[in-house]
Amino acid sequence: MNLFLIGPMGAGKTTIGRALAKRLRRDFFDSDHEIVARSGVDIPTIFEFEGEAGFRERETQVLESLCELEDSIIATGGGVVLSEYNRQLIARNAIVVYLHISVEEQLRRTAKDRNRPLLQTPNVRQRLQDMAAQRGPLYSGVADIKLVTDRKHAGGVINQLCQQLAQHHSLDIL
Repeated sequence: MNLFLIGPMGAGKTTIGRALAKRLRRDFFDSDHEIVARSGVDIPTIFEFEGEAGFRERETQVLESLCELEDSIIATGGGVVLSEYNRQLIARNAIVVYLHISVEEQLRRTAKDRNRPLLQTPNVRQRLQDMAAQRGPLYSGVADIKLVTDRKHAGGVINQLCQQLAQHHSLDIL
């Protein structure tokens, strides 16, 4: 069974996913990296020429192909849950882990990142608060497991996740 990591930008989906995949000896995929690899351009360029709607179409196409994999760890982009179709795809095909992060921690982790088009705004805090209000219930609604990543190292989050997977999802992974 696949394991999908969802949550807002800066929550640690890629970092935790990559380390978890190594620990569990599974393949790792990052949906945003797959979009870049398939399109040949970075995400800001996609946003510039196709807008967010064009990016979301690409995101759904990549998600469909990632759902066909087996026994993989997959990190998604923060906005993947905006589409009901995407939420259904994820819920049907995987155990879904919501990596939660506070707006304060997001600000700290993304402060110097210029590769996030949705943060190219004068009031980043307000943008993050608005996204959290909109997306938080969507993440929670599709998640099987929720973990808070604020001020936590990837190793600690991975240990906590593995314990929950073993206890509640009958996975022999420890």
